[in-house]
Amino acid sequence: MKAKKFFALICVLLFTACVVAAADSKRVILKIAADAVPHTDLIELIKPDLEKQGIIIKLYTVIDTTLVNTQTSEGELDANYFQHVIYMDAQAKDKNLKLANAGNIHVEPMSIYSDKYKSISDLPENAKIAICNDSTNEYRGLKLLEKAGFIQLKESTTPVTASIRDIEKYLKPIKIIELDPSLITRVRDQFDAYIVWSNKVMEAGIDVNKARLFSEGGDSPYANIIAVNPQRLNDPSIKALVNALKSDKVKTFILEKYKGIIIPAK
Repeated sequence: MKAKKFFALICVLLFTACVVAAADSKRVILKIAADAVPHTDLIELIKPDLEKQGIIIKLYTVIDTTLVNTQTSEGELDANYFQHVIYMDAQAKDKNLKLANAGNIHVEPMSIYSDKYKSISDLPENAKIAICNDSTNEYRGLKLLEKAGFIQLKESTTPVTASIRDIEKYLKPIKIIELDPSLITRVRDQFDAYIVWSNKVMEAGIDVNKARLFSEGGDSPYANIIAVNPQRLNDPSIKALVNALKSDKVKTFILEKYKGIIIPAK
């Protein structure tokens, strides 16, 4: 009798193990590298929803994104979430990477900020202004300075090759310093103003609305995207990730939490 009970117990355990193994085999793990704010916040928001679909997110919050596109192209990462498509395309061309845009998620308007002055008109002559030194974001910064009335750019200026050499003339005397985007908020006390996108300012604990002097409009084409290897574009788990990030739940969260500092992409 005991032998029968023992045999039955073994059968139950084996059956349970098989069920668990079968369930695990249907689960998908997505390895994603993302900026801290708001990218990580948004992915954390949708993780429970994706888990119900059998998709487990393994999230890596990164500050230095130097290798992230290479890791995504080579398959070490399933996706990344920190950049706009113009930057991604430039990286792919420069480094011979295979990358594609799986979906536009949100926009972080680029702005002119200052810890020393209250308005754009307060900036002194020969004000030192820090801007991003990578071409696509430098173009954004230069266009912002042009829109604010400081410079006039050459008609031939493009997002791919933009630099301070593309300035046709200075309408107001300023000194532009090109820096790595990850350094700008760290050394902002050395400048009269600095130009970077809003999530970098938020990550540094700066009051965006207080420090912001002049900003891009809500029609900015620089939406942050989910970047993947092109072979993953039709992957159901990647599509589920993008759909979750573009859901009404996420849009409402962005609008209520960030109040225009960050906006949902169209």
